[in-house]
Amino acid sequence: MFVLSRHISTHKLSVCSQMSQIPRGVDAEEWLRMRERKSINEVLYRNFPSVKEIEHLKNIDTLTASDHDLLAVALGAPARQVMIRAEEIGPATGWKDGYLSAEHGFCPPDYNESPGALANSPGRIWSDLCERIPGCVARGKLRESVAALPLVQGTEDVIPDKALWAAVVALGMICSIYRYEDKNDGNAGVTVNPTKYRPDCEMGDELGEEMVGIPLCVALPYWQISRRMGRAIPHLTFPDQASYNMKIRDPTSTYPYVGRFDNMDMRWPVFGERTEIAFQKGCADTSASFQHGPDAIAAAQEHVMNRNNEGLLRELIRLKEILERMPNAFHTINTNPNSGDNYVPGHQWVRWGKFSAPLSKRCPASSGLQFPPFLVMDAFLRRKKYDSFLGAEGLHLRAWMPSNLRAFIAAVELHYSIPDYVKQSGDPRLMGVFEGILEIYCGSRGFLSTHSFKVFGILEVASKSGRTETNGGSGAADGDGRPWEETHRQFNESMKERILPYRDLAVEPHEMRGTFEECRYKARLANRSFVDADPNRSIAMVTLDIQNTGITFQPGDRLAVMPFNSWSECAKVAAALGLGDYLDHRVPLTPTWKRFSQHLASISHTAQPPDLTVKDILRRGHLAPITKELALKIHDMLRASSNTVLQVLATEEWPVRASLGDLLQCAVTETNPHIWDRAFDLSGDLSWLTDLIAVEVPRTYSISTYSNELLPSTVDLTISRAEYKLCSTFAGDKDVTSAGVGSGFLNPFVNSSDEMIETDEEILVGVSRPLNFQLPLDRAAPCAFFAGGSGIAPFRSFWQARMSAHHNPARRDILYLGVQSREKFCYEDELRDYIEAGLMEVHLAFSRDSRGLVYDQRTHDLVEKEMPPRYIDALIVEQGATISELVMSKRQGGLGGYLYVCGSVSVFDSVMNGIRKALYNHCSATIETADIIISKAFAERRFMLDVFMTPKPLPCNLPTISLSQLGRHTGHRPDSRMWIAVHGSVYDVTDFCPMHPGGTLIIKSNAGVDCSKTFDNLAHTNNPEVSSLLTKYFIGHLTPKPDFHGSQDLSDMYDMWSSYLRTTVETLVAHQFEMYEIMGASDDGTSNEFLRGSENVWSRENFVNIGLGVRMFYDYQSRLLQGGFSALFGPKLHELVLKLSFALADVSSTGTDTRLPDVLGTIARAKTSSDAVATSQEVALVGRFLGENSSNIRFAEKGVFNYAAKSVQLDIEFLEDIREEACHGMDAFESVMAMDAQTDDERVIVLFSFLMHTLERMAKRLQVFYNKLAQYKVYQPTLEKNPARARWNLLRRRVFDGSFFTLTAETVLGAAPAYVSNQQAAGGVDFDGVMKRIQDSLRNAPQLGPAPQSLNAMHLARATTPPTEMNAMARHENSTAVRAMSSFIDKNKRAIRRLSKMPSVPLTFEQIQAAVEQQDGLMGMMNRRPPTPPSSTNESQMSAFMKSQMANGSLHGPASSVSRASSMERMMSGLQNRGRPMNSRIPSQPVSFPGMQSIPGSGRSPPTPPLDATTALGAMMGKLNVRRSGSVPPSPAMSLGAVSEMGRMGTGLGIRPGRSMSVRSVSSVGGNHPHYQAGQGQQTNMTTTHGKKLSSNSLRSFMLGSGNSVIGGGSNGGPGSSRSSSVSRGRNTMPAFGGIRVAPTF
Repeated sequence: MFVLSRHISTHKLSVCSQMSQIPRGVDAEEWLRMRERKSINEVLYRNFPSVKEIEHLKNIDTLTASDHDLLAVALGAPARQVMIRAEEIGPATGWKDGYLSAEHGFCPPDYNESPGALANSPGRIWSDLCERIPGCVARGKLRESVAALPLVQGTEDVIPDKALWAAVVALGMICSIYRYEDKNDGNAGVTVNPTKYRPDCEMGDELGEEMVGIPLCVALPYWQISRRMGRAIPHLTFPDQASYNMKIRDPTSTYPYVGRFDNMDMRWPVFGERTEIAFQKGCADTSASFQHGPDAIAAAQEHVMNRNNEGLLRELIRLKEILERMPNAFHTINTNPNSGDNYVPGHQWVRWGKFSAPLSKRCPASSGLQFPPFLVMDAFLRRKKYDSFLGAEGLHLRAWMPSNLRAFIAAVELHYSIPDYVKQSGDPRLMGVFEGILEIYCGSRGFLSTHSFKVFGILEVASKSGRTETNGGSGAADGDGRPWEETHRQFNESMKERILPYRDLAVEPHEMRGTFEECRYKARLANRSFVDADPNRSIAMVTLDIQNTGITFQPGDRLAVMPFNSWSECAKVAAALGLGDYLDHRVPLTPTWKRFSQHLASISHTAQPPDLTVKDILRRGHLAPITKELALKIHDMLRASSNTVLQVLATEEWPVRASLGDLLQCAVTETNPHIWDRAFDLSGDLSWLTDLIAVEVPRTYSISTYSNELLPSTVDLTISRAEYKLCSTFAGDKDVTSAGVGSGFLNPFVNSSDEMIETDEEILVGVSRPLNFQLPLDRAAPCAFFAGGSGIAPFRSFWQARMSAHHNPARRDILYLGVQSREKFCYEDELRDYIEAGLMEVHLAFSRDSRGLVYDQRTHDLVEKEMPPRYIDALIVEQGATISELVMSKRQGGLGGYLYVCGSVSVFDSVMNGIRKALYNHCSATIETADIIISKAFAERRFMLDVFMTPKPLPCNLPTISLSQLGRHTGHRPDSRMWIAVHGSVYDVTDFCPMHPGGTLIIKSNAGVDCSKTFDNLAHTNNPEVSSLLTKYFIGHLTPKPDFHGSQDLSDMYDMWSSYLRTTVETLVAHQFEMYEIMGASDDGTSNEFLRGSENVWSRENFVNIGLGVRMFYDYQSRLLQGGFSALFGPKLHELVLKLSFALADVSSTGTDTRLPDVLGTIARAKTSSDAVATSQEVALVGRFLGENSSNIRFAEKGVFNYAAKSVQLDIEFLEDIREEACHGMDAFESVMAMDAQTDDERVIVLFSFLMHTLERMAKRLQVFYNKLAQYKVYQPTLEKNPARARWNLLRRRVFDGSFFTLTAETVLGAAPAYVSNQQAAGGVDFDGVMKRIQDSLRNAPQLGPAPQSLNAMHLARATTPPTEMNAMARHENSTAVRAMSSFIDKNKRAIRRLSKMPSVPLTFEQIQAAVEQQDGLMGMMNRRPPTPPSSTNESQMSAFMKSQMANGSLHGPASSVSRASSMERMMSGLQNRGRPMNSRIPSQPVSFPGMQSIPGSGRSPPTPPLDATTALGAMMGKLNVRRSGSVPPSPAMSLGAVSEMGRMGTGLGIRPGRSMSVRSVSSVGGNHPHYQAGQGQQTNMTTTHGKKLSSNSLRSFMLGSGNSVIGGGSNGGPGSSRSSSVSRGRNTMPAFGGIRVAPTF
């Protein structure tokens, strides 16, 4: 930016000097333009080849210029000509072709011109309504207000050209919000008797599908204005809402550009909330930051045309500085709740996405892909591929952009390719600067990468709370990953399309961070110098020569350096391996080393990758420290024969403080030579060397210099040598000090052999810009720099840059430095010069020296003073008054200063402690208030960190942390802790959360789970700064997956249950964002509410905010109720029930009649209970306030507030209870593996039974939840301000809907009791009952149709998605579970058929025939000859249950229902052809679960009359379990209803034969399917105490409690006690399961 300012200043001086030469009376601009013109020959024929060169030409025509060049020179550079034409015609035509000018780029020259012209025309009614829109939306009167507008034509005689832009924006906003209100009117969610509002006015349906349902008074002028603007169909673009909907506060504030976030206000917001305003202003800022980009590109094209390398170099550097500045604009959109006006929570982003949906399928979508910087830079880079989704949509949307923008893009793309010219020039400066442009735009740390990371964080939060994809359509639910991960993948694809023409990418762009691929330049080591009086030179200034590399940098930038290993370390390895004679030998390369070789060729601009030798591998490979992976490789290669290697592997800390050379030197002396020679074979191609030694990673150092040069020739680094003590395994009793690889290479020990500078050795380097550590744009803003030791490095560039600018008396630059002693005071002479000039203040703290230095304000000097040693925190407390004022924002009465901390983690801790104490002493009453002040400074991006540390070894002997422990620490409650897991380690990030540069919500959304994948996607894994900070918050390692000793069932169930636990945790965390807002969080950042920064969504201008608060609660609660907590009780839970039930039925099938908890039935009954209906009615009342009854909310204001708060409080408590149950289930896995069981089946029975019991408890909790929620009501007159009026309104409503007259009717006593289902009475279901529920789940699962092929279709799908639609995360999880269930059923179809309806006793054929004859609709069938019974069938007595079924006529019923059983005749024929006894088994003991009821003496459920004949017949036939011999096994879903279906019988009864289906076929079948109908049973009397945890031995309690067996008899002393399991002697007992005895462990 500083080079840019110098360029502008020089340009202005040049213009001023030329202005004095202009003759009077002529047009100055035209005179200057004509003066600069040159003849065509001067431009094209300046340098003719020599005579000899001409003689060697094969084609003499190449000496003449092409027609293309002649025309371009004659007319001028195409891009500049497009710009000139736009500037000439634009003001007179109202810029209807689009804004384009050299000074303002694509931004309006005057943001107020068009709105002012509209206000002075009849179209003022539109702008006036736009000003009223937020209030109308809040009151629910938007549609009425629009319909009441008079019709004003949009023709030229009514609306002038100058008002067109304002008119198209105003009308587009009105039409879009009208469509949004019409679709979200309280009828899309929970509703009763829905009604649609229809205004009494003429509609614009005849103007096209875009205007259908929109009043003609705005539809017609919008259609007319759009035509005048060149838009064939009316549509709202992204720039319409953002860039062209702003007003500038100070037009004269132009540095670095006009349209900054702090210099803009949104002209016409729609919802009027802070989130919308911050998001739109941030988008406008991002576009405005490219203000000078078009002029730089046009000038660069001119220089290419003129073959002017020096001019092109200046413009490319100018463009690079513009692009470097643009990522900062993204940070104006902040997800930190303390960030004030910049706060944009992801869950509120959902609402804006629905508003901005296109008006029809054919409309171009409103997407960020329409931003000019994306389109122009793609043209500048000559992007060739647009195959990715984002690429194709960007190309599509480009066709709908304003004409001037399209013309400019075409001029850049089709004429005078700048990249091609740079490549052909061979100028290393041009190629280096262009490489920088490529990196800063689409590199791993560039503009596009920053954008993708910002979107990733916001979209993750949004996807978990309702949003499905970005406004660009990426992240749609049909992808393989989660929506935010899918979006990230699509961003990576589009970035690769841009960068592939210039680089070969073998990895994803974000995976290049922290690797050698970030080092794109070559430098040489020029010098090392002392910066203090320390004779050991522990800190040195290292100067690198970057002459002609094209490298540019700014204050705060960092230099990545690929270090070389010291020659001594290379010698150790070479000597141990015997490689002394092979140093120049070429070696085969692994894929990573091949990438490195290709990388060297790329930056050297050579086509052939260089061969790498043994010396290259040793110098550039990773030799130290010893990682666990490296030690294991040596251990395997030496076949565990080295004691030293074993000692290393037994260490308690990783990595080990030693090198590979140290390890090999010890191992070679104790390893058998034959083993050693075989491991390190020198007779082959040495391929093992590159397998053993990985490519080293670069080290990153802060740049310590600022240069005024256009292209700096050198760069300074301040390097502190990292020293460590060699591990005792190798050092023994000696005290051996070694240096780190990177710092030891750049700043080796004084007088060591490595101190010699090898000037011919090229070092790979790369420049990176930390977005969170840069100087403020306001040059007069006060700055405080806190440094420890070498942390002074970046601040040297800071103060040099600040001092080079014009001094402002209001500016303050204060350095707080902590070092060990006077001898280690770096840059003392330079600082004293600034102090004496009155430009800086320096305050020092010496931790090991009493010779202090004190800053004297009066004399501007550092004065010596004896004082006790102290650390920097004591210095900060001493200077607390000044520092407190700097920390506090201007709104808090402070200076609003910028504070920078650079140093190790310990320095960071010390600085933060000191600042807290300073605030506590001078500003706040409590430490908590001080933390709030600090958090606000972080959120406002005034507190910035550059924390570094050599990664310290992490202990391996700490207790591990289980998944359940991790899941319980989500931090969603005040004063609770927040844990995350990353790559097997657990971190407590509670204290770091407010300081996170990416905002707090992205951390909160990953709380309590393993977020390794997110960590990798955000490129944190290879970020040394992140790794350093994480070590501070490390608390332990994650408990690994237990060893199940080869039991696949237990292993698979562990994975499934851990996945479900993650779902429960993520669901709880995701719902907290809206929960606390609905409950009424404070927006001043000082309340005690947990989620600070949230707006008051319930009130606007002292009125109830229907458009925000009421709609938010209605959509939120509708999604929970109608979606039925889809993530928790949907297919994911059904999959668990299916596999648990199958396993239990399979294990206990021998001689048992398995009874399973009716988990799915309990859930279904809870969702359809009277409590659930009552709850839905109350939510529907809230939805009515969004429609025609919006005015009635004044009678229920307090009631709605209270109902919403109580509802979401119950929601979060319920989700906490479900999480706690899932945690108990997770804990059971380790407990069951500690059992002394003889077989895996015993563990499976115990564990799976406990898990089924846990799922049953979850289902019961859902019943209790609905029961509690049904107790709250919306209408509560006693809470209202006018109770009498509220009661009267309630009475009127009762009379109007007729409920008043129902209440006056007499009730009839003695009514029949509600029907109680067999499953409810028995307390459980059999395996067929479970499978039927699974069948229903698969049948009713939403089928994912084909993905929309266009961005418009995606937006429309999102806009029409009702609020009840589950969030994107839940939809992804459920679809995965449905596929898994279908696959499981298909895989185990035979076993499921075998387990389906096991008969309890053998039946005779006569008994079967007698049962069939009792069916009313089956007499025709009995006229046929009955099949002959099997000859070997033995008669036996029919069970009491079957007798009672036939005796009481329970098998009779209507025969009109559809049955899914197979043909009765075919079934009987199967009996005849089988010729063998039926394989019925007599159970030795009925199977039940604890708490289930049994019929005395029978062990069976009491008979309950079924609902129809087919259901009864299906149940009976299921008991028979007879099949055709040799028939094709039916689908596993066959047992999900009735096992057999009547073929001919179905023909007579109108029953359509069917077959069972998996999820892949169920969607294609029409017709109705039978469902068990359950009446309302007795309400479950289940009391829960929120927050109360079960004991840690809950599994043991379950196995021992009340004498109930898990699978077996009932309670002790109850029915079936005579069949109780045997008791083993000792303290443990174990029930017997059908002859299976489990070891006495519990």
